[in-house]
Parts: sequence; structure tokens; C-alpha cells
Amino acid sequence: MVEMELSKIIIDEKRHDQVIVLKEKSGGRLLPIVIGITEAAAIKMQLAGVYPPRPMTHDLLKTILEDLDAHVDKIIIDKLEENTFHAKIVITLEGKVKIIDSRPSDSIALAVRTKSPIFVEDEVLNKANPFGEVDIHDDPSS
Repeated sequence: MVEMELSKIIIDEKRHDQVIVLKEKSGGRLLPIVIGITEAAAIKMQLAGVYPPRPMTHDLLKTILEDLDAHVDKIIIDKLEENTFHAKIVITLEGKVKIIDSRPSDSIALAVRTKSPIFVEDEVLNKANPFGEVDIHDDPSS
């Protein structure tokens, strides 16, 4: 597994494309993932420090986990099947590790709220990024 960080969010309201770009923490590989506008907005709002008057879905999930004394250990993007990424949320609850299936966009929206690390399986990175490392200097809030 490779630890990644959120590098960039691209929101194109005209074309209805939203892409989050993850960057390898200790390298240059990138993983672009097309996501829904709601999830892109939720991630961007959190990064910008914008807090709505009532909790949004990912905020609610974070609060529920905290109230249950559960801890988000990490997010893992573990599969790429038919151009669809799959992810897992790994939590610890009452000393037991639980693995929850999730969309990458929801997992990442939760990870930015809980400051949890994001990992991608090597196989997924190799499938999605066959050209290897890329040199970028991007800001996730742009």
C-alpha cells in the first residue's frame, strides 16, 4: 500500500466533471478519481474551513463515530474494476478493527474531517497510472 494525500480538487460545473487528485506522499504518482459534485463540494468546504449551520452527511458520520468512541484508522482505495474505484474505511471500535465498504469520494470526505491517512493499493495505482511518476506542485484548495 502507498500513502497518498489530497493534491487537488477540480470542479467543472459546466461539464459536470469533478476530479480529486491524490498524490503519493513519498513519490510522484498521481491518482485522479472522478466524483460527484456533492462529494467534491463537501471535501472542498472542509478544506476551506466552511462549516454549514447544520451538519452535512460526512459531518454526521464523523459525529456518530466519535460518539461511539470509534476511531478512523485509515482509508484504503483497494480496487479498480470496470473503471470504478472501490474503497474501505478502516475503523477501530471497542478494540476491534472493522472494515466498511465505501465509495472513495465518501471515504476521502470522511478522511479530511478525521485527519485520517489515505492509502492506495499498489495494483490500483499501477492500473490507473501506467505512466509512472509525474512532477506536480498543486494546492488541494485550488
